[in-house]
Amino acid sequence: MSHAFVYTAVRTPFGRFGGALSGVRPDDLAAASLGAALDRVPGLDRERIDDIVWGDANGAGEDNRNVARMALLLAGVPTTVPGVTVNRLCGSSLEAAIQGSRAIEAGDAEVVVTGGVESMTRAPWVLPKSEKAFPAGDLTAVSTTLGWRLVNDRMPAEWTVSLGEANEQLGELYGISRERQDEFSARSHRLADQAWDDGFYDDLVVPVEGAELSRDEGIRPGTTPERLAGLTPVFRRDGTITAGNASPLSDGAATVLLGSEAAASRYGLDPLARIAGRGASACDPQLFGFAPVEAAHRALARAGVDWSDVGAVELNEAFAVQSLACVDAWAKDGLDPELVNARGGAIALGHPLGASGARILGTVVQRLREERQRWGVAAICIGVGQALAVVVENLDTEAGAGTGTGTGAGTGRAG
Repeated sequence: MSHAFVYTAVRTPFGRFGGALSGVRPDDLAAASLGAALDRVPGLDRERIDDIVWGDANGAGEDNRNVARMALLLAGVPTTVPGVTVNRLCGSSLEAAIQGSRAIEAGDAEVVVTGGVESMTRAPWVLPKSEKAFPAGDLTAVSTTLGWRLVNDRMPAEWTVSLGEANEQLGELYGISRERQDEFSARSHRLADQAWDDGFYDDLVVPVEGAELSRDEGIRPGTTPERLAGLTPVFRRDGTITAGNASPLSDGAATVLLGSEAAASRYGLDPLARIAGRGASACDPQLFGFAPVEAAHRALARAGVDWSDVGAVELNEAFAVQSLACVDAWAKDGLDPELVNARGGAIALGHPLGASGARILGTVVQRLREERQRWGVAAICIGVGQALAVVVENLDTEAGAGTGTGTGAGTGRAG
């Protein structure tokens, strides 16, 4: 098998719900990110793109069912290039990268553009069809922005609790206090703000035409645990989860261009990182926030490395409580918690569902290059009890071997 490499990664700024990107359709957001990524590889003949695999958690509105195809047409990609949209909810764009990398490794493709998009602001309300014509009663429109909708009555009630209630249960199960959650959330804002000030995101983020937004809109500089402690719990009267220690509803898009080793010389590209391992896991739906623990373990095993080799981790912060549960579990296996989301996470940056997987993958590659580390992990929890993880290897030959002395480095095959 050949290997799959990351050649470039780019994303839009992430906007707040109803904020600066609320006037931009999801297909236009996707086209903006996709077009910007391709502009960075002028040597690539766009007709030679084998496929575009795009993540999207909500295809019910302007996403138009197959937003991959819509976006590539809007971005001026030749009509001969195919596009497919995949949906693994919050993990959709990481799923896209996984599928693209597998196609390259299997020899079915040489260049695959992957990514994802979500406009949670513009997610439509849906009206279920009546079972008969001219019903006498009312029909209720249901929001498609987030969470369960039109639930099947056969589903056990404990599986279909709200995302927030599920994470309240997770906090009880692992004894994670409100204070720790607020401290973690303040850290996310502080590190994200500092990363922007330091220029870390300058090369990763491109503006969206017609929108006045130059950086992620959800970051609140000066956020402290003390300020967050004053917020009221949202899901339980005596709960721990607030609007301040959970990720916000967001809009945005992200792209990761993948290619084979041959693509480097053929199109004048410089590979940044190798896709070294992949992992998927599942658990009871209400415990979805803890699922990244096993997904990351599987990806590391397939890459032939362990936590002592890892120099950077990007874990999507759906909620502070689930992030802490995962980090605590990984720390028992040798991970330094300070390596997680060192440039801020989704609590500050935002979580546009279909785009977040590509965002964390592009960020971990950038961190490995800048911090001169060899091995990185991108992991994300997924509603209804799933998770994905990808291990990447920095190709900078002068990079360190990681933070530890793990003996497995470089011995595995891509998963």
